[in-house]
Amino acid sequence: NLIVEVGLTSETSFCPAHHVEMVLPVYNAACWMEECLQSVLHQDFEGRMELSVFDDASTDGSRALIESWRESFEKRGVSVVISGHNSAKPKGVGFAKNQAVSQSSGRYLCFQDADDVMMPARVRMQYEMAEHHPDAIVGCRVRRVPEDSTVRYTRWINSLSPQQLLTQVFTSHGPTVVMPTWFCSRDWFQRVGKFDEGGKGVPEDLVFFYQSLRRGGAALRVDECLLAYRYHPNAATHSVLEETIWGLRVNFLQERVLGQWESFTIWNAGKQGRRLYRSLSSTNQKKVMAFCDVDENKIKKGFYTYEESKERPKPRIPVLHFKESSPPYIVCVKLDMTGGVLECNLHSLHLKEGVDYHHFS
Repeated sequence: NLIVEVGLTSETSFCPAHHVEMVLPVYNAACWMEECLQSVLHQDFEGRMELSVFDDASTDGSRALIESWRESFEKRGVSVVISGHNSAKPKGVGFAKNQAVSQSSGRYLCFQDADDVMMPARVRMQYEMAEHHPDAIVGCRVRRVPEDSTVRYTRWINSLSPQQLLTQVFTSHGPTVVMPTWFCSRDWFQRVGKFDEGGKGVPEDLVFFYQSLRRGGAALRVDECLLAYRYHPNAATHSVLEETIWGLRVNFLQERVLGQWESFTIWNAGKQGRRLYRSLSSTNQKKVMAFCDVDENKIKKGFYTYEESKERPKPRIPVLHFKESSPPYIVCVKLDMTGGVLECNLHSLHLKEGVDYHHFS
């Protein structure tokens, strides 16, 4: 069912002189499309650009709308590649991104979601950083639209330090460099591999991000707001199950951190801490020295019994006040939700994030 709608000249298809590729997967995005395309057209980057669009079975006229912009792009010197399919169902974001990349020719890939808007300096500033870091996923700061949506998440995206872009990769927020801001070299994309094409429900960005880190890739951010990142109920991210993301996070935590630790403490004797414990491999469960908390009621109980265990006697893990416990810690308390109390408590112990503790919240 693949229909390629434009005849690609050999120059367009294979010429490596196209420095930057705008990778634009589209599914029923007609209502956002004009603003998105306008923002691509208004980039102040002076190098060569190409726009690669893959339409994932839209039914709202998105593809025809994009086609109507072709002349404007070509006048600006931006070549355009448009293709797609007309199957009864979309094949998913991962599939659409892979198709858009494979039909394109740019040395650098700038991923753009159809419902977001680039600031004029986005391509130029990310290109400059990526040129110096060919093995990196480069992001940027964002402005959320509407402004009052996902306030905590937006603050997290924009306030992570360069070190935290690597240390906070286990949190429930997902990739520390958020997908709508990604910019990377084609060579690095190909080394990491394609996006997962499992379709609806698969967090293809998190899977790819973890794989990039496994390959030794860097996670970097241009500290300028270069994207208006739209929040709306039809966004693909809402179809991903929390349970799926939890499993990926636990596995990556065990692989990257717990496998190297001989023992550790879980910071939070409540629901999240116990859930993490139950999700660990039996080898890593045995490394848990204690839970720690500030809740006197939990501490008074003295221990947590793992009732579902098949071991006899059942494992009983001490519950301690955090000042009586020992690092390293896996912190299962939500960031930015305790009015600064958690952060003060961690600071009081003179701990270093990424060495003495990791956030898993």
